[in-house]
Order: sequence, then structure tokens, then C-alpha cells
Amino acid sequence: MKNNIDKRLNMVVDLKLNQLADNITSLVNETKNHLAQVINTTMVVTYWNIGRYIVEFEQHGDAKAQYGTALLSSLAKILRAKLGKGYSRPNLNNMRKFYLLYPICQTVSDKLSWSHICELITIDDELERSFYEKECIASRWNVRSLRRQMDSALYLRLAASKDKEGILQLAQKGAVIQYPEDVIKDTYTLEFLGLPEKELYKERDLEQRLIDNLQTFLLELGKGFAFIGRQYSLTINNHHFYVDLVFYHRILKCFVLIDLKKNAVKHKDIGQMNMYMGYFAKEENTIDDNPPIGIILSRTKDELMIEYATFGMDSQLFVSKYELYLPNKEELKRLVNGVIASENNLTSNNKY
Repeated sequence: MKNNIDKRLNMVVDLKLNQLADNITSLVNETKNHLAQVINTTMVVTYWNIGRYIVEFEQHGDAKAQYGTALLSSLAKILRAKLGKGYSRPNLNNMRKFYLLYPICQTVSDKLSWSHICELITIDDELERSFYEKECIASRWNVRSLRRQMDSALYLRLAASKDKEGILQLAQKGAVIQYPEDVIKDTYTLEFLGLPEKELYKERDLEQRLIDNLQTFLLELGKGFAFIGRQYSLTINNHHFYVDLVFYHRILKCFVLIDLKKNAVKHKDIGQMNMYMGYFAKEENTIDDNPPIGIILSRTKDELMIEYATFGMDSQLFVSKYELYLPNKEELKRLVNGVIASENNLTSNNKY
């Protein structure tokens, strides 16, 4: 009897001891995270001030005449001797540029790392840079994710489908999600799959590559997507059907169904997706869920056929293209700048 009591007491003590250890561990981890944030903020502010010192020195009377373009190289040599590594000419140039592009340091100092900022300041266009800054903060992109989105021209791809007001809103607020249309891209860039551009792969290869690269695919889909499953089974009157990929969108509170097509979408594919959406609305949705979104993702897209095939159908059924290579940024830039310029000219002409 005494042994049993002792065992129970030891179990209670062990449980409390583990709880104490968990509390201490949480405290230490919180402190580490806080210190890391403080260190990051302090470092970013310090680099901004170094940039300010350099710019103010350059603006001083005879600074340019005396040092010319060799200023940063000469300064880097002196600082490396005094402070060690980390003050190379490229780094000093980044600090200078940081100060010039961000007159108010606090807008990013406590939200982004120095590595994020070094990526952002490579973007010359102010609207584009503002978009990536807002999305970085809102979506908590790491530096690798930021680079991928910049390489895939996310801003330009989204801006190309908007008018001037929409482009400005995109730059000022990032991607705002309120309606199903807000989560749909006309074209998805899937260069990370490493598939050949020629049609030497099968639809199941495309699906498997997307699953193997799910984290990057979620990044390409955009904020709010959570993966539910692949080849999601549904049975209707003893007939079995399978949705290629099923996601749930936590912001819009709805299922997102994706069907993959290697070639062009046919009218029967649209009818099938409409059936999938009807099934999910009736059988899978809970009382708090909104109607599902359906996306048919294909290599090519016949706009006229799609217009006729979707006539009178649910407006939440979308057909989008995918491409296996990075988009032409210069072409997209011309398109976006053309929208802004044309609307500026229209506004100017209306004054007279």
C-alpha cells in the first residue's frame, strides 16, 4: 500500500516538475525571440543612420570633389580596419540606398530584417517596392519567399489585370482579399516544378510535382490557402469521382477545388467542375462555410469557348492558365505602365 502511495506522489511531483520545466522553456523561448527582434530592429536602425551619415557627408560642400566615386571604397577600408567585416563597399551602398528610399526608418525597422530590406531596395519602381514590402509584412514571407515572388513578378502579374486605381491600391495595401476574384490569378507561374516546356509530362506528373513542392505552390496560390487533400473522393449514385487538389481558404471561409489539365480545357471539364462544386456545397460545407470556389488550371485557355461553356453558371468557377517558365518582366512592366499612363492622359484631357 505504501509503495502505491509513494508511486502516486512521485507521479504528481513529476507532472508538476514537467509543467514547471515547460513554463521555464516558454519563458526562455519568448525572451530569445524578443531579444532577436530587438537586435534586428537596432541593427536596421543603425544601418539606416550609417546611410544618413554617408548621404549628409556627400551633400557637404566639397565632399564629392575631394572623394568622388571612391568615397565608399575608401570608407569601407577604414571601417573594416576599425570594426571588422560587414562594412564592405556593397554593404555601405545598401545602407546609403536604404536611407534614400526610406526617409522614415520606422516604417520597416521593427517589421523586416536587414536581408529583406536588401532585397526590397533593388526594386526601382516605388509602387512595386511598396507592394512587396506590404506583402512581406502581412504574409510574413521569409527572404527566400520574397525572392521567389519577385522573380515570378507577382506584383506585375496582379497589376496587369487592374486599372490605375486597382494598381495604386495594390501598392498601398498589398493584396486585399474580400471576394473569390481576389484569390484568383489569370496565370500561375509553376517554374519551380522543373517540368519540360514541351508536353512530355502527364497530368499525374503535374499533380505529383505540385504535391512535392506544396510549400512553394501555396506561396504561388497566395495568402489564406490550407491544403486538404489530393484525389479527393466523392461518390454520387455509386459513381466515384476524384478532385485533383482540395484546399480551404481561411479568409474567405470556403473550399477551393482545383482540377489540373495538361492541355486546353474542354466544355465537359467545366461541367465536371460545376458538379464538384455542387457536391461540396451540399455535402461537405458546414453551416459557417461559404460556397466553394472551383479552379480549372490548364496549359492553354480558349476564352470564347469558356465564355459560352460557363454561360449562366456559378460565377465562382474560374479557368486559369499555368506556365512552366518565369514571365517576361519587361513586357509586364510596359503593360502596367501603359495602364497608368493612359489613365493619366485621360484624366488630363478631361480637364479641358
